[in-house]
Amino acid sequence: MGLTLTPTLVVVVVLLAVGGAVVARLGGLGHARAVLTASLRAAVQLGVVSLVIAWVIGTPPAIAAFLLVMYGVAAVTAGRRVSKERPWPAAIPVAAGTFPVLAALFGTGVAPMRGVTVIPIAGILLGGCLTATALSGRRALDELRQRRGEVEAALSLGFLDRDANLEICRPAAAQALIPALDQTRTVGLVTLPGAFVGMLLGGAQPLEAGVVQLVVLVSLLAAESIAVLVTVELVARGRFGRTDTPAS
Repeated sequence: MGLTLTPTLVVVVVLLAVGGAVVARLGGLGHARAVLTASLRAAVQLGVVSLVIAWVIGTPPAIAAFLLVMYGVAAVTAGRRVSKERPWPAAIPVAAGTFPVLAALFGTGVAPMRGVTVIPIAGILLGGCLTATALSGRRALDELRQRRGEVEAALSLGFLDRDANLEICRPAAAQALIPALDQTRTVGLVTLPGAFVGMLLGGAQPLEAGVVQLVVLVSLLAAESIAVLVTVELVARGRFGRTDTPAS
């Protein structure tokens, strides 16, 4: 059981996208055009990716190449969100959060080493680490810029630059974990995440779908925790650029 591509489905999706843009415009949110372009990009990208996955899913070298492309896009997107001046360090926390968790899942045999399993799980983890890196990095930099006086006070007390920065930015950056924590805490009570719903629509038993979703949520929380930790460390060490200038 699943959704069938019909003219009605296309019309409903278009109306939802336009409706979201109208609400953003009338509400003064400033993202009306972005809602439309994001929706259009999602439609095109999902269509292309669906065709690509169908082609690569049985070829290990092609799967590896596809994962590298996914990783590159995640790193670039997160980096631009954190710092346009020096975005490249974002590749480190995205990798640090994603690949050890993938190794744990597939290396222990918890998840079968098949393209149909590797690609979606890697995509979920990369997406989570992208968001965690972008949010924590941006919040950490903003906090250091806004509270520069407190950093300088800590330095005057003998703190090293890294330690002074950590004292100020770590609490704010840690808030990037709140969405993942809330999703994990409320799963089944407020939300039914994509992996669970997808398996049910695909005909899986509810218990089996629940086990898979639990593994995904816990893995995602672990991956995002690592990504946030590494991002904060990089910000504190000044790898994303200076923190004594106004945020752009």
